[in-house]
Amino acid sequence: MSMDHLLIVVYLVSAWLAGSLIGLERSYHGRPAGFRTHALVCLASSMLMIVTTHQAQWFGTVLPDSAINTDPTRMAQGIMTGIGFLGAGVIFKEGLTVMGLTTAASIWMTAALGILFGIGFLMPAVTVTLMTLLTLSLFRWAEARMPSQHFADHSVCFAAGATPDEDALRQWIKEHDCRIKTISYSLIQQGSVFEYRMTLQTLERDNLTRLASSLRQRDDVITFYLCPTAE
Repeated sequence: MSMDHLLIVVYLVSAWLAGSLIGLERSYHGRPAGFRTHALVCLASSMLMIVTTHQAQWFGTVLPDSAINTDPTRMAQGIMTGIGFLGAGVIFKEGLTVMGLTTAASIWMTAALGILFGIGFLMPAVTVTLMTLLTLSLFRWAEARMPSQHFADHSVCFAAGATPDEDALRQWIKEHDCRIKTISYSLIQQGSVFEYRMTLQTLERDNLTRLASSLRQRDDVITFYLCPTAE
């Protein structure tokens, strides 16, 4: 095996390992794109960049070096554009909750790492791999301990003839340390049910749990929906 071929193997294996490590973190947390997806994305990006940076091997000795003028950056642009379709596939929205943004970002980063490994920039590639792993793990720990506001998409239905007024509803929500940010009203089921739709804000996520428990105990509540926002 020539030295050039050995370097290609090193680049491919390095990209495969980097993608696998990032994907392992995603799989551990049950994300839709995990171990295998990230490994394949990073390996494919690296492979495509190696194809462009070793153009002389396409032609062998048939053409002079001056005839080989393909721009490798066009391949990088194509990779980063194409990976957007895969990233968009893991993002979905339910109410106020948008899921999969971090996984989509990790797929995009994995593709970028594959490009770095593919062109042989091992030092920055390894550094960014470690920084990505720290961001996905350490920052998760820090984010969970930072004070922050929590929001929830909430709806509650009452019988049309036994609906509490808005002031009473706001006061009851306030007793659970939550605040109504927006509210809308609708009359459904041929006018027999009145529905409040709200966006709630609170400083503690447990307050939403207490609110849900209290809603289950109210006799005048027909149905309710309470969905906290999440990544």
